[in-house]
Amino acid sequence: MKIQQYLDSTYLKTPEQASLSVKENTKVVEVFIQEAIDEGFKLIMIRPDMVKLASKMIKDANSNVNIGTVIGFPEGTYSIDEKLVEAQKAIEDGADDLDFVCNYEAFKRGDIDLVKNEILEGTKLGLAHHKIVKWIIEVAALNANQIIQLSALIKNVVMANFKEECYSSVFVKSSTGFYKTKEGLPNGATVPTIIMMLENASPLSVKAAGGVRTYEEALEMIRLGVKRIGTSSAKAIANGQIANGDY
Repeated sequence: MKIQQYLDSTYLKTPEQASLSVKENTKVVEVFIQEAIDEGFKLIMIRPDMVKLASKMIKDANSNVNIGTVIGFPEGTYSIDEKLVEAQKAIEDGADDLDFVCNYEAFKRGDIDLVKNEILEGTKLGLAHHKIVKWIIEVAALNANQIIQLSALIKNVVMANFKEECYSSVFVKSSTGFYKTKEGLPNGATVPTIIMMLENASPLSVKAAGGVRTYEEALEMIRLGVKRIGTSSAKAIANGQIANGDY
């Protein structure tokens, strides 16, 4: 199996989060982009302000690596108008995949219409530009019933508003990797949460993000049925080593 084509190599830290200067952090991003090119990963996942950099590097290298970015990251509480502006700019800068953080806090407090509307409008924008759209539900912030319900809600909005040929371009994604859990609980993908997502998001695809740290764990996720895996240690996983990244 060519596992590289399942891996979205990810670096989403701001300079402040990485305790680096802007210049130093940009250099880290460049290293991740070049590694994705060299290793043939499916995608490089970076912050929106780095999409132009990735686009230039990938074009100069004549590479097929796709570019993904995050929208409304990491809290998901941006208004849908703010998310659409951010997504439109990312599209113009060269992004292929748009990973929206769903407003899971609105969902938890019962504001279902808000969530339905952002899923509809965000997906509509992405698909209109022939992009892949992923909805991050932040499983660590949800209980099992909420994971099931939100996965199904995203599926139902997509199925009610878009043609069947669009379904393969919309994903439900587990995590941002930035959610702070208590008592050391997982903040990313686990087998139980991924199974719930797969069962309730189908026919949409699922991306397992965060928590996948070995080649064997990645294979397990693929066998379960995920189509993408987000990790800050893509090269280590592909080479059969234990990931040392925090995502």
